[in-house]
Amino acid sequence: MEKRTLLAVILSMGVMMIFLMIQDSLNPRQPAVPPGEQPHEIPGQVQGPVFHEGVAPVAPPPIMVEGEEADAELPVAELVPPQEVIIVTERKRVVLSNAWGNITSFQLLNHFDRGRPVEMILAGNAPAQAFTVAFGNLEDVMAGRLSPEQRNFRVRRITDLIVEFSQDFSTLDGGQFTMTKRYEFQPNEYMFQLSIILDGGQSVNSFNFGGAAYTLVFGPQIGPSFTRLDGRHDFRRFIVHRDGRLRDERVTERAPAVITSLPRWAAIVGQYFTLVTIPLSRTYDIGFSVRGEGGLSDASRVYISSPAFTGFRLDESFLFYFGPKNHQNLIIYERGDNAFGQSDTGIARLAASRGFLAPLETGLKWLLTFFYTRTVPNYGVAIIFLTIFVKLITFPLTKKASEGTMRMQALAPKIKEIQEKNKGNPQKMNAEMGEFYRREGYNPLSGCLPMLVQLPIFIAMFQLFNTHFDLRGAVFIPGWIDDLSVPEYVLMSETFRLPLLGWYALRILPFIYVASQLLYGKVIQTPAQMGNPMMMKMMLYFMPVIFFFILYDMPSGLLVYWIMSNVLTMVQQKSINKYMARKKAIADAAAAAAAPVTPRPVIAPPGGAKKKKRK
Repeated sequence: MEKRTLLAVILSMGVMMIFLMIQDSLNPRQPAVPPGEQPHEIPGQVQGPVFHEGVAPVAPPPIMVEGEEADAELPVAELVPPQEVIIVTERKRVVLSNAWGNITSFQLLNHFDRGRPVEMILAGNAPAQAFTVAFGNLEDVMAGRLSPEQRNFRVRRITDLIVEFSQDFSTLDGGQFTMTKRYEFQPNEYMFQLSIILDGGQSVNSFNFGGAAYTLVFGPQIGPSFTRLDGRHDFRRFIVHRDGRLRDERVTERAPAVITSLPRWAAIVGQYFTLVTIPLSRTYDIGFSVRGEGGLSDASRVYISSPAFTGFRLDESFLFYFGPKNHQNLIIYERGDNAFGQSDTGIARLAASRGFLAPLETGLKWLLTFFYTRTVPNYGVAIIFLTIFVKLITFPLTKKASEGTMRMQALAPKIKEIQEKNKGNPQKMNAEMGEFYRREGYNPLSGCLPMLVQLPIFIAMFQLFNTHFDLRGAVFIPGWIDDLSVPEYVLMSETFRLPLLGWYALRILPFIYVASQLLYGKVIQTPAQMGNPMMMKMMLYFMPVIFFFILYDMPSGLLVYWIMSNVLTMVQQKSINKYMARKKAIADAAAAAAAPVTPRPVIAPPGGAKKKKRK
């Protein structure tokens, strides 16, 4: 039995390691750019407009677009001074620039990152290209061969929440058209609408620049700020909603993704925040790219390309959700109770659990929220109550495993006898062992069941602490565990990293975990294990040390759960041991009482019996 228990532990650890490796492979790390080092330049790429105070930008030379049907745009010489427009609502503060009518800042006022409102647009060392329009096809824009030239637009503030940017362009054949970008925000929503209008009047009756009317670009990265994207504590994923399903797109710097199958929407998804684009137009192509950017270790871009259009006026609109990835804020776009009249969009599924353990994760999330709202409003306390609940419902399995272990100890002499008897015949030994277990009504795997049940719960907990939005910034012990969704620390270095391991912070919870695991091993070890020094050392010392390295950078909430689970298991095991000892004592007493009493033999005295004398 002990060999099977050891095998189950090793297999469990192997499954967990494979799970983490698969997660890393599905969310590959992008190579980091050292501070101050610029990524490789792409010929012809323009990093963005740069303006100097008091100097209006000069119109650049035209950008030629390859292609037989292309009419390259020529700028009309109208100089507009730099200008910013700031829009503030209950949930967001948006800064728009008339440099191509881009959004340069999108802050979420109700969510914080290092003490400041979360900034959803990360630009690095280059100007933000958030919602830039480039006249070119998807492939050229994604490759950086065509970038927006420096141009300031006219500004028209229609209302407090609606603003328009416009500028005139001319074509090589002498035609002239006006591009207008119209932003419409709503007071209490993270979603906004962007309309792009190309109006050729009577001089331009088609818009075809390399096979596309234009390409709308968001880049270089969505917030909040991060040190690195390791796929565990933070990540960026590219998801499209197509044919009623969510599909992950694998994107690398060498292999950007181009989707031409007209998905309903596309999204860049982070750990807790997301950008979702919902085109309301006739047709379009979607592109994703992670092409590097100065000052950022990782970039995440989305491109929406509108095909060439024949006509004097092209008017298209897009909806963008730019905010938290949580059910509360996304569900309104399923029910239809939002200012844009959107329903059944499917974007609420971004906040839902995914994978084969999704039902278990959903149940744990519901229980965690239940304990948080019905007991103390502290998620650390809620985790403790959740751990108690899990231990209670798994107690019958734990008790059965303990009974199985003690039964195994009682059967050990007979098992050893069978093994010695059939040492040279493994087939016969296995057959006799199987018949022996059947006759005794014993399942040799019963002692491993609780350990195997704990593994999916641990994985579901890991997913929960990495995705449940309400745990972000949840304080357990102020001044120490200030955020249950990330690793805690008592000391941190910005420059020093431990060689090989890459650790940059001193954490306390992993050491508390090791202490609880060592004590836990002392409590649950059996006499058979104590007689096997190698196995005892493996279970008592080797496994906790291995898990110490695995769990060192895990979310603190997960470690709180496991430490509490070890403590509760020790209490359970102590109670079970006392119960089993009483049960064994009662059984031994009953067996002794039921045993037949053998009469003592009568021994005649030496010389025979003496006869009584008659009187």
